[in-house]
Amino acid sequence: MNLLGLPQTELADYVVSLGSKPFRARQLMSWLYKRQVGDIAAMTDLAKDFRAQLAAHAEVRVPEVIKRLDSADGTRKWLLSADSSQAFEMVFIPEVDRGTLCISSQVGCVLDCSFCSTAQQGFNRNLTAAEIVGQVWLANQELGFSPDDPRIITNIVFMGMGEPLANFRNVVPAIRVFLDDFGFDISRRRVTLSTSGLVPQIYKLAEEVNCALAVSLHAANDRLRNELVPINRKHPIAELLEACWHYLDEQNGRSVTFEYVMLEGVNDSLADADELARLLQHRPAKINLIPFNPFPGTDYRRSAMPVIHQFRDRLLQRGLIATIRKTRGDDIDAACGQLAGRVQDRTTIRLGAKSFGLQVHA
Repeated sequence: MNLLGLPQTELADYVVSLGSKPFRARQLMSWLYKRQVGDIAAMTDLAKDFRAQLAAHAEVRVPEVIKRLDSADGTRKWLLSADSSQAFEMVFIPEVDRGTLCISSQVGCVLDCSFCSTAQQGFNRNLTAAEIVGQVWLANQELGFSPDDPRIITNIVFMGMGEPLANFRNVVPAIRVFLDDFGFDISRRRVTLSTSGLVPQIYKLAEEVNCALAVSLHAANDRLRNELVPINRKHPIAELLEACWHYLDEQNGRSVTFEYVMLEGVNDSLADADELARLLQHRPAKINLIPFNPFPGTDYRRSAMPVIHQFRDRLLQRGLIATIRKTRGDDIDAACGQLAGRVQDRTTIRLGAKSFGLQVHA
């Protein structure tokens, strides 16, 4: 049993199954996440016989680092082993006032978004809750975590490889560990789940956890979004937005962030900006404009920065909140949309014009 990734209630059930008291779960979580101790023998305020039981039946195991790359701008990327032939990636982005860890939820991705490098690799499997939480635990270790200065990682974003809501049953327990006072104790506004738009799972997420929601929109009409984000053919924009507003109502959220990758000649005209403004005007929405990050084999090109600034300014003029995401780590292929890992594609039915064979693990 890997102790990482078990929310407090599940960890309490586990320690009770070993004949101990439920409060031991809180002690265990404190050792695991507040002190980052992975050696069960070193958890000295646990009874000696309980430690012996734990050591016999449980472990603290994190993904193995295959390779680490450091960008000139301070961004750091790790290639992590999923098994002997599969690998996934995570990225740490340091800034003056925060440290953001971008984590993966799957090895590859099934959603086939045309502008994303991860999607072109195919899909192999979901990551377990332990592998998801283990990324944060490992990054803390790699970045020099100290109990006296625990806030190296201030923000966690599910913006790495995979569609988080297609791995619902592992992502939600991981989020609970991130938010738990006895876990990583990160504010719900600093844990962000980014989805391409699995509408039924957005409704279900509203019943389960309270975190920040980001949506990969990238177009303001169904015709174009069908091309860029094929899941739109199953869950069109109107249906997606209705789910987003429901999520905010249920979770008392402030706004949804809509991600919009800027593709030259595709979705970057002022007419596109006006259409986007009409779609989201007077709604609790923020728009994050993302300069496209190229990858081998793509035909897309990044919009020129003056065009991106004009697009943002038009949105601001129309009363929307719009920002431009700063590109980080592109010299090590760690920027948004560039993560590729190492994926042996096991997908038998890819999302396309005629088929939607997506298996969502709820």
